[in-house]
Amino acid sequence: MTQRKYLLTLAGPTAVGKTQVAIEIAKHFNTEIINADSRQVYREMKIGTAVPTLGQLAAVPHYFIGSRSIQEYYNASMFEQDAIALLTRLFVGHDLVIMTGGSGMYMDAVCSGIDDFPAVNALIREQLRSDFQQKGMEWLRSRIKESDPEYYEQVDLNNPKRLLKALEIITMTDRPYSSFLTRNKKEREFSIIPVGLNVERTVLYRNINQRVDSMIREGLVSEVEALFPFRHFNALNTVGYKEIFDHLDGKISLEEAIDLIKRHSRQYARRQITWFRKNSDIRWFAPEERMAIIKFAEEKMQPE
Repeated sequence: MTQRKYLLTLAGPTAVGKTQVAIEIAKHFNTEIINADSRQVYREMKIGTAVPTLGQLAAVPHYFIGSRSIQEYYNASMFEQDAIALLTRLFVGHDLVIMTGGSGMYMDAVCSGIDDFPAVNALIREQLRSDFQQKGMEWLRSRIKESDPEYYEQVDLNNPKRLLKALEIITMTDRPYSSFLTRNKKEREFSIIPVGLNVERTVLYRNINQRVDSMIREGLVSEVEALFPFRHFNALNTVGYKEIFDHLDGKISLEEAIDLIKRHSRQYARRQITWFRKNSDIRWFAPEERMAIIKFAEEKMQPE
């Protein structure tokens, strides 16, 4: 690329307002949006993942929204490859592209690359999976907390697949999983403009509670019911779905499920903030500071 290209990354916790801000910035720069959300990529999960509305999707081209089925395996490494290939095409017609989402690992994969991990012994993997089946999530979480408190503060504690992967590496190497997250940054042919959105905690929690109530009104329970035969898929082991599955199993009432979704969403938001705060390069803004974000981006795009 002869002219420098830029990827504006718009990070932030769930329900902070990233979607609409990204759209307004994209309109200003006449550009397109890459979605970095590990659950919105699945087409069967619309209500519970708060995908952009049809009007929002029509306003600006979006990528990686409903592009996969829950029956397909997908991870951050695959997203890195797909997103880099897409950026190569998008940069032909745009000097700046926007990537937004709440999945820090997906965003880091595109910006810096994925770390290489040692291969795991099959016997260790099978033993840990057997232990998990017998002892459950609390056992798995406590093992990670004891073995790697740094990673415990970053990881989605409701994602057993990710936790098991970390524990496999820890068990095999006797080293914290976080020590392999070396951030050996890959060289990219574009510059990163890192932006973050955040609000006061009370405002964020109110937004989360209102969003969950809206999901229920829009038919979240029916969406989860339709996915019940696939509940064992890893994609569905996430906030908003697992709680409704428990309700459908008769373990908890709908009211209890809704309260748990709100609580788990608030916990997830705190972990997202912790993850993104590790990047000292991110410039933080309030969601209403659209013009300030645009000015910041334009300054970064000025030739030195």
